[in-house]
Order: sequence, then C-alpha cells, then structure tokens
Amino acid sequence: MSTGPKLEERTLQVDLGDRSYPIYIGSGILDRPEYYRRHIPARQVMVVTNETVAPLYLDPVLQALQGFQTASVVLPDGEQHKTLSVWNRIFDELLNRRFNRQCCLVALGGGVVGDMAGFAAACYQRGVHLIQVPTTLLAQVDSSVGGKTGVNHADGKNMIGAFYQPRCVIIDIRTLDTLDDRQLAAGMAEVIKYGLINDPVFFEWLESSMERLVGRDRATLSEAIEWSCRDKVALVAADEREAGSRALLNLGHTFGHAIETGLGYGEWLHGEAVAAGMCMAADLSRRLGWIGEADLTRVRALIERAGLPLDPPATLGRERFLELMSVDKKVLEDQIRLVLLKGIGNSLVTQDFDQAALINTLDEYGREQNR
Repeated sequence: MSTGPKLEERTLQVDLGDRSYPIYIGSGILDRPEYYRRHIPARQVMVVTNETVAPLYLDPVLQALQGFQTASVVLPDGEQHKTLSVWNRIFDELLNRRFNRQCCLVALGGGVVGDMAGFAAACYQRGVHLIQVPTTLLAQVDSSVGGKTGVNHADGKNMIGAFYQPRCVIIDIRTLDTLDDRQLAAGMAEVIKYGLINDPVFFEWLESSMERLVGRDRATLSEAIEWSCRDKVALVAADEREAGSRALLNLGHTFGHAIETGLGYGEWLHGEAVAAGMCMAADLSRRLGWIGEADLTRVRALIERAGLPLDPPATLGRERFLELMSVDKKVLEDQIRLVLLKGIGNSLVTQDFDQAALINTLDEYGREQNR
C-alpha cells in the first residue's frame, strides 16, 4: 500500500443499546492488532474474503490476528456469486474446522463479502461474532454499517437475509489505493445519496469537492467517508430495522435493483445501478412537481462528474421495469413504494404518487436510450 500524509484516526459510535459498536476510520489500521483484539471474545477467527482482495490484504489481517486460532475462506469475486450455494462454502469451512458458537467471522472485502459473511454470522449456530473490514468505498460508506446482510435470489436482489450487527467496523482508507476507477465511482453513488436524502450541506460540499474525490485525494476521501457514515449512523440508530426513516437510504435502489436483476447480477455494479436509479427518482419527483428542473440538473450533473451512468440500459423497457420493481422488498400491499425528493437534502418514502408519472419516467428514459 502506498504511503502518504498521516490522517487523524476517527471513531464513530453506532448507538444501539447493548448492541452498540464503533466504526474506526483511519489510514493504515487494517493490520493493527488492537483494533481486532478488543472485539474478539474467544479464540477462533475465520476471515471471509474473495479472490481479488485475498492477495492484497489477507496476510496482513492474519498477521494482526496472531495468537488466535485462524482460518480463511476465499470466495469468487462478483455480485453474480452472491448466492446461497457460494454462501454455503463459509459453513463448509466453519464446520470442517470445528468452529464453535463463540467464534468470530471477519468480513474482509467489498459489499458482497460483507453481506455474505454477515449473513453467515447471523445463521451459524444461531449467531456468532462479526467484524466488518470493508475494502471498497461503497462498503465503507454503506453496506458495512447498519447490519443489513444477505444474498440474492434469481428473482430479486438481497431477498434472503437478516439484520445482524457487527462488533465493530474497521475502515482503512489505504485500501482505496488498490480500488479501480469503476469501483471507486460506484461507491461515490452511495456518497451522493446521503447528500440527496437529508444533508443539503453535504451535497453542496460534494459539488465543490468531486474532482478531488475522483482524483483520490486521501484527506478528501476520508472526510467524505466520515460524513457519509455519520449520516447513516444517525438513521440506523433511529430505525435499526427499517420501519420508518431508515428506508430513506433506499433512494434510487428500487429502480437500481430492477436494473441489476434484469441485466443479470454483475453486469452493472450496484453503485452504477443506484446512480441511474437516483436520476430516475429525481425525474419522477420533477414530474410530480416536487422539485424543479434546476434541482434535477444538479443531481444529474454531480452524478455525471462522479463518472456514473445517468440512464438505465436500453434493454429494460417499461413493462420489465414494473415487473421487477413489483417484487422489491419495499413493495407494501402490492403497491410500489419509492424514495422521492422534495428538494436537495429533503426526501420521503411514499406510495402516494401518480402512477402515470412513473410510467412517463420509465417511458422517457427508454426513449432517451433508443434515440
């Protein structure tokens, strides 16, 4: 990993009563034993990672865990492998190694690894300890925090899973040095989301900082990660299981999950699909008269500057979109619920919108792609 100016280490707290836990943010902390040891109550530790991350970071993490009984399982990389059959390999390794119900799983990787290892921790012997060590921007600002875990089904993304909180989250900014540009941009979609849903000051900061972010300025990235985590922590602490305000975090996701499922998992990255989904949500909000043309332009401009797609793929037409959106987890009593905008930094979850406007958005984006 490359060296650079020393960044101040920060700790955020996810306040969930007796299940509260810290988020550590720093540079060069992934291989520091003290961040792990204080959260591992017994001897057995299984590191779950993938074929891309293992050559880069598995050995330093295992070195930090010296003195424990350690093992590792290396999964194939990619959203298309986020399946029950691949997930079962974690249990095979745990059982082969005779790991007990006091063991700890360490999720070392991006969102797919974190979701699968977290779901395995929730299920193995009815629940074992978990530490999240996210190595992608998307995982650092979103999926590693808040306890959502799961796997995909052919008919819907993340339809099989559980809420299960880790004992801590260890975010090492240096892992972004080895992240390719496409993955970095995908993570930026989730960063932009926080500004849109409830933090207009953050959105304005992103507008002034995007070139430094995509240019990988470490201090700017660190600030964006901490800001994003603070916004998410506040929503998770208020609504752990998404009964209310936490659902705002799904801005763009109902459209985005339809894109991912419709194309086949792995064709588009999650953040790319969410980016196009946020543009569609903003367009629908404009059609409803909830935001103006200027706000829609700001949303699209920032997403474009992050290097993300503005439009869904041409192969998904209106009927296919509606079919896929109808099996999303956020559907309630057969009605599609969406996160929509009342302004930059002002959002709501609603099923009370003109369905004709949704049809017009789907048709318009289809026409844009086919011109």
